[in-house]
Amino acid sequence: MTAGDQQPDPADQSDPQAPAGSPEEPVEVSADPGDLGDLTDPVGEAEGLDEAVTDGDAASDELTVTRMELAERTADLQRLQAEFVNYKRRVERDRELLAQNSAYKVLSPVVEVLDTIDRAREHGEVEGGFKSVADQLERVVAQQGLVRFGEAGDPFDPNLHEALSHLGADEGVEVTSVKTVVKAGYRIGDRVVRAAQVLVVDPA
Repeated sequence: MTAGDQQPDPADQSDPQAPAGSPEEPVEVSADPGDLGDLTDPVGEAEGLDEAVTDGDAASDELTVTRMELAERTADLQRLQAEFVNYKRRVERDRELLAQNSAYKVLSPVVEVLDTIDRAREHGEVEGGFKSVADQLERVVAQQGLVRFGEAGDPFDPNLHEALSHLGADEGVEVTSVKTVVKAGYRIGDRVVRAAQVLVVDPA
């Protein structure tokens, strides 16, 4: 028998209709959930994500409320500070006004005494012990805030000067000015105790 006449072994024969490489036995698929390996539950994962988002929103809302409360407290503090500053200014102003009123009440009658001293000084009668008393009195009233004003040559100011008379035109002045001081003026702070009584001249 030749090689070409050799009959194939029946055990080596396979179904000519079966595709090459196909398995001879079916593969069984297990329905046991434990065989799914590392697969996770999508529903549980979604619920955990929702809880995380909810916690984040709550923290954000709490932070926003805290910031709003801080802004309100800061505004309240600034308002209180401004009110306190205004209160201090008002108290200081009232204290100064009270001091000026007290000084005005005490020193107003002294102005007439100072006028007498001025007239005596013009006539050369302030001598000896009387001069010492006069100088001391002027120093004391100056320390209490009584300020003398009014000099020849000052521009005329109706708020400070009382014009007793106009002496005509004067080429030496450019505005209406004080020519002669009859009585000096006195003031305490910005408050005029008595306006200076003056004679004035007008510009030519």
